[in-house]
Formats: sequence, C-alpha cells, structure tokens
Amino acid sequence: MVMLDTLANALATIQNAEMRAKSEALIWPASKLIINVLRVMQREGYIGEFEYIDDGRWGKIKVQLLGRINKTGVIKPRFPVKLRDLERMPHWLRKYLPAYNIGILILSTPHGVLSHKEAIAKKTGGVLLAYVY
Repeated sequence: MVMLDTLANALATIQNAEMRAKSEALIWPASKLIINVLRVMQREGYIGEFEYIDDGRWGKIKVQLLGRINKTGVIKPRFPVKLRDLERMPHWLRKYLPAYNIGILILSTPHGVLSHKEAIAKKTGGVLLAYVY
C-alpha cells in the first residue's frame, strides 16, 4: 500500500480515535515531521504524552489522547505565509479555524515546526502544515 501523505494519515488516525473516545492512538509510519507536529500539539494541550516505538521497519508512535480535539487535518496545498500575513492572520484563521482564539495553525518555519502563535512571537513566516481545534 502506498501512503502519499503520512502527516494526513497520522492526523486522520488521531481524529478517528478521538471520535471513538479512545484513550490512545497508534500512528504508523513514524516520521520526524509527525513527531514535531505532535510536540506542538502537546505544548498546546491537545494531546498527552507520546512514545516512539521502533519496530525495525518504519516505526510507530503511541499517542495518549485527552479528548480535547474536535477536528484536525492537514492544509493542502502547503501555502507559504510571510510574517506580515501572519500578523494579519484573519484570512487564514477564518479559512481553517472555527472562531478567533480557538485552535491553532501549525507551520513549518526556519525555527522548526511551530504554532501560529509561536511563529508570530518569533517573528518568522513559514509554510502552513495543519490545523487543530
């Protein structure tokens, strides 16, 4: 089976486990990008601890769910966003988040994978990867 977007598969797995009120989700295959996105989600309080399991093949990630995710998904195509666009974020916020100050956009920046709030604080732009609320 060919997986074209592992980040989309990982977020769909988390979304499906949340809808079924599971306490944990098992994501495979693992990647550095998925781990960095999970770290941002953990810092923002959407998920609990997660653990990388090396199975000798692709690797798996076991994620503890807290029941705080209503919707999550990837942003395709991955739009580039400049700092001035981040500061005037209402266009992107309206498109992907339900209301102001609810949820986060996850960006890949030169400083690593950050939420849109952290990117504004560090005054850097990047590429939109995902949304969570």
